[in-house]
Amino acid sequence: MTAGHRPESPGATSPPMDFTDFYQAHFHRLAVQLYAYLGDHAEAQDLTQEAFCRLLERWDQVSGYDDPIAWVRRVGWNLATSRLRRMRTAVRHLARQRPEHVPGPSPDRVALLAALATLPANQRQAIVLHHLTHLRVAEIANQLGVPEGTVRSWLSRGRAALATYFTERQEAGRA
Repeated sequence: MTAGHRPESPGATSPPMDFTDFYQAHFHRLAVQLYAYLGDHAEAQDLTQEAFCRLLERWDQVSGYDDPIAWVRRVGWNLATSRLRRMRTAVRHLARQRPEHVPGPSPDRVALLAALATLPANQRQAIVLHHLTHLRVAEIANQLGVPEGTVRSWLSRGRAALATYFTERQEAGRA
């Protein structure tokens, strides 16, 4: 007799357990356990679901065990432990990849981003492509699928709007 299995005695027949009933009876309890272990509700539910999917593949065998929920619980806990190990490894790797301190954006960058946000999308895109990525007008026109004249118009209008934006901000700062 294998550990965890019901002894098979001649003439002793028990009705087969229904997977759906078993799932409904035990899913929540296992998900709560894994949530307490992981601290992430969605992750706990995903891993519980995975444990039950693995059970379904082996339902004919595992349903004959004395305590089939113990099998599912072990699979769920193993999945959770593996997930934590992978996360720790990823965090350590990322920590080695990043510099100790990443400075925030400069005031000039914040001001530029705020100003660009006031422009219509086509003007903003043309300004960014031309002045920040240093594409020529012809390259921008080709990339956006518009005539070069349209790009020149967007650039002109965008520059004028940015000049007005910064002039107004400068005058408001003096007042």
